[in-house]
Amino acid sequence: MSNQDILDRLAAVVESRKPANGGDPEHSYVARLLHKGPDAFLKKIGEEATETVMAAKDVDHGGDPSKLVYEVADLWFHSMIALAHYGLTPADVVNELARREGLSGLEEKALRKAQAREAAGE
Repeated sequence: MSNQDILDRLAAVVESRKPANGGDPEHSYVARLLHKGPDAFLKKIGEEATETVMAAKDVDHGGDPSKLVYEVADLWFHSMIALAHYGLTPADVVNELARREGLSGLEEKALRKAQAREAAGE
């Protein structure tokens, strides 16, 4: 099974937990976050991002790298909840990464700035 299959399977589970799809906030953590709305899952993303940073800093000082993997998994999972809420999927993110492949980070950033200026009518 490929990593994309795992992401797709997990995305399908998250989708099935949406209240509109019968997700029960009394029995599902994902359904509960989605039921509470964006403030709930966005707060979790912020918490998980902070925990990811702290785990990385710990690795810098001899900490266990598997803790960083664990925290990034939590961050990705909660980000997937946000994607589902907004009608997006991990495939959308993978496609964006593929689009950026081969562009240097500096080129990609300059392109985004130029597109933003264009959209603003400058």
